[in-house]
Amino acid sequence: MRVCPRCGVTEVVSISDSLLSARISATGAELVRLQDRDGLDLLWDGDPAFWTGRAPLLFPMVGEAKDNLIRVNGIAYGIPRHGFARTSRFDLVARTAVACTWRLEASDATRRQYPFEFRLDVTFAIEAGALHMSAEVTNTGDGVMPVSFGFHPALRWPLPYGKPRAAYDIVFEQDEPASVRRPIGGLLSSARYPSPVRDRCLALHDGLFEDGAIVFDRLESRSLVYGGTMRVAFPAMPHLGIWTKPGAGFVCIEPWQGHASPEGFDGELADKPGMVAIMPGAARRFGMSIGSDA
Repeated sequence: MRVCPRCGVTEVVSISDSLLSARISATGAELVRLQDRDGLDLLWDGDPAFWTGRAPLLFPMVGEAKDNLIRVNGIAYGIPRHGFARTSRFDLVARTAVACTWRLEASDATRRQYPFEFRLDVTFAIEAGALHMSAEVTNTGDGVMPVSFGFHPALRWPLPYGKPRAAYDIVFEQDEPASVRRPIGGLLSSARYPSPVRDRCLALHDGLFEDGAIVFDRLESRSLVYGGTMRVAFPAMPHLGIWTKPGAGFVCIEPWQGHASPEGFDGELADKPGMVAIMPGAARRFGMSIGSDA
């Protein structure tokens, strides 16, 4: 655990078992390191030459809204792509050797962007060599609260096991014949594109990402195997983004509830495709896990 010497605030927490270790930062409650039993890094290192992120959390929206504005009861609020959780400071509320929980609550700063009362608890837990990440969003206000949530982990491509980058693929749990979407100006294209998945397999190469992320908004699978060695599971997440910058040493496998606003959408946040409604006093949980497929 790393604590700021000036303010006494916990900055980074480490958790581990005999097979896996992880480090999580108070900034964004972001997973910033993931290592196997031999200390080999599985997560991207945030090299600014390509992308400084590692595994940001996307809340209260996934993707971008038109002109970076959302509308609630006819009032416009400015909010950045993927929301504000990824740049917010979370408080550590629980910790053991193998788990930790971080909390973000509504504040004057969040209300200027998203006029709702909420509590977001994010838990990281290692069990039997897998990292489980869960986010519970609670509506602490009096009205219905529209929410999206997404995970954005950047796994190393290639992983540190000797297999060449050009030989990597993603094998889905189910066939994925439905057409996919692409970003256009930060929004979701109205056009649809043929699925790049063949016989459940997506062969990875830089050309896939020349036009940005691949967005599966009609996803059948709820798990996949990356690089033949890592299983990524997301049982309650209906959408998926896959993205990298061509030539970078990572691929982001991003389970989402929701996605960027479609081209031309300029309506109420509650009507934005992919949002879910949380009633006053209720909560909604989102989760994913990363572990060995052995």
